[in-house]
Amino acid sequence: MVEIKSQFDPELRKIIKKKKQIAIIPVGSIEQHGPHLPISTDSDIVTEIAKRLSEKMNCFLLPTLTYGVSFEHSPFFNISIKETTLRTIMSDLCKSLLANNIKTVFIINGHHGNQKPLKNIDEKFRRLSKNKLQIFSLSYWHFMQREFDHAGFVETSLMLAISKNIKMKLAKKGLVTDGMKQHQIKKLGQLASKSFPKVTKNGIWGDPRNATKRDGLVILDEIMKNLGKKCQTCLTEHSSKLHQ
Repeated sequence: MVEIKSQFDPELRKIIKKKKQIAIIPVGSIEQHGPHLPISTDSDIVTEIAKRLSEKMNCFLLPTLTYGVSFEHSPFFNISIKETTLRTIMSDLCKSLLANNIKTVFIINGHHGNQKPLKNIDEKFRRLSKNKLQIFSLSYWHFMQREFDHAGFVETSLMLAISKNIKMKLAKKGLVTDGMKQHQIKKLGQLASKSFPKVTKNGIWGDPRNATKRDGLVILDEIMKNLGKKCQTCLTEHSSKLHQ
């Protein structure tokens, strides 16, 4: 792993020439996560996942983009950027990486509201770069078996595994969908994407009270295993297309 932010120009350019031309950009958010988790939760988790992934793949790691699209949490605290802003930032970063001879970029997303603006960014850049730049946008929670939540059991367990900045004594039960039919959960999810407080008044989707560090480590290991396999598959399939 090479953390780009800590490198020096001459050495970094030499490393880029020698190493695999692959970079990882983590993107998170700053938003409420109930009374027990910090507002940096999404950024904290995706930063740890991206760091582990870059170590596993032996590639370049960029600093986390800590701001995301979180307007749906208002009037709960959030510092948000528009969808168009996120797309522009990511596009500019990818263009800059290509100019510095980085040919493959993995965008690892840590916030649900970022999915839409990051969608199809890979197809756009394949056309613009004439296949010189390959981008893969992956949301980490798609690589675990458990149903994801917001400041609930899963997210709280992950935070317990990577951080000490958790106040478990303040953890409260939020919206629990156990027993609900799929169409009901889907409807709630659609409403939450517009106004999270209308779905859960305390800002929590799930029940964090029984979350543990041990559970978090198990979930994290599962994510890393599956995400690592997916990234390798992406690289293999891309390499095959280039040699066809």
